[in-house]
Amino acid sequence: MTTMILVAFVAGVLAPVLALKLFHATGVEVREGESALVTRHGRLVTTLHEAGHHTFLERIFPWVEVHRVSRRLDFRDFRAVHVNDARGTTITVDLWLEFRIVDPERALFAVSDWDGALRTLVSHATTSILGNRDFREILCNRTELSEAVRRDIAADTARWGIEVEQLHLRNVGLLPEISQQLFDTVAARLEKARADIEEVGRLAVAKLEADTDVRVAELEATAKAQYPAHIGRALEEVRGQGAPVLAAYEALHELAELRPHRTVRFRGFEPGEVRAMDAAMVEQAVVERPVAGK
Repeated sequence: MTTMILVAFVAGVLAPVLALKLFHATGVEVREGESALVTRHGRLVTTLHEAGHHTFLERIFPWVEVHRVSRRLDFRDFRAVHVNDARGTTITVDLWLEFRIVDPERALFAVSDWDGALRTLVSHATTSILGNRDFREILCNRTELSEAVRRDIAADTARWGIEVEQLHLRNVGLLPEISQQLFDTVAARLEKARADIEEVGRLAVAKLEADTDVRVAELEATAKAQYPAHIGRALEEVRGQGAPVLAAYEALHELAELRPHRTVRFRGFEPGEVRAMDAAMVEQAVVERPVAGK
């Protein structure tokens, strides 16, 4: 009697636990924002989209499996994708991809590993599209190029049941050695531009100086050309004032032409002195200077 009571007590305690385990073993729990795909021997039996508990008695058999696929918005971050631009310069690009699975059946059966295939697809599309642009264009048109990459992968991702919502190119950069070469090139161009500006300025100054010299020479020539005419007019006025004034002017002019430190001028002999013919016949006296030691 005691044994039967004990068995009944144990059965009463274990019954709810066993019932709960049987409830979970013969059902499928579907969370919000996901789908559960039930397969039998690897073949799809049914797809459950509504959140909650779904009874499926065949789940207790080992050949029945449940595959859960999230339909929530997800993202992937692709870092340091190496691309050779149109000039052969190696650049690195980071991409940010936002997507969601809209067809769980295709995501599970159309591709063996949609996550790895998505990474390969994005890298290939990025290399193909950016390879036709140079580095400057990639930097300036990242929004346009992001949309081009998104459109390029849309057809393949649709076959896998994946819908790409957004794709952005970020952190476009260069390898360290390429960056150094680029900086050296920019520095050389700046130095050349500075030298060109200096040369243009030097030539402009030289031309200005030459034009100034030409103008000054023209003005001096004009002034010199006008000098005789003014002197002639002045002489005419002096002649008109009488002989004494003209004689005084000529005497002053003659004295002005004398420059003892530069010119020796012979004015002749006074009356009663040596005649010019006799002066020409006079021998020059030789002056001997004593030599040291003699």
